[in-house]
Amino acid sequence: MKIEKNKVVCFHYTLRRQGSGDAIETSDTGEPVVYLHGNDNILPALEAALEDKSPGDEVAVSLTAEQGYGAYRDGLSQRVPIKHLITKGKLKPGMAVKVNTADGPVDARVVKVGRFNVDLDLNHPLAGMDLDFAINVESVREADAEEVRHGHAHGVGGHQH
Repeated sequence: MKIEKNKVVCFHYTLRRQGSGDAIETSDTGEPVVYLHGNDNILPALEAALEDKSPGDEVAVSLTAEQGYGAYRDGLSQRVPIKHLITKGKLKPGMAVKVNTADGPVDARVVKVGRFNVDLDLNHPLAGMDLDFAINVESVREADAEEVRHGHAHGVGGHQH
């Protein structure tokens, strides 16, 4: 079965910064990514590269910063009460965190930690980076009616209600 609109896709990936051999992140040691194709659930350029692929396919995708998480923008820093962080535990400068906002969770990077507040860089942690994805397509299946209606995959690795 080929990847096309409204198919549920399961894949493992390794992400590297272009020109670097070191992995930034990988799903190989955990659960694969599961998404509903054609519903803006992953980066558009990544989704386009997976179109018409099949289980067992290995796909190498290079993305510019603009195709990935955008250009790095100066001035996107904010002081936030620590209680608004979703990420719990000891905070350190450079650490990636998630913060609650009126628009939902947002990825950020810790710049400075205070007693009650934290200064955050609100650029996505991968903003400004050209990226290489190595993807192994594990499976492709038909989405059920509820998944199509909700616009995302359900079940293992997908969204649970």
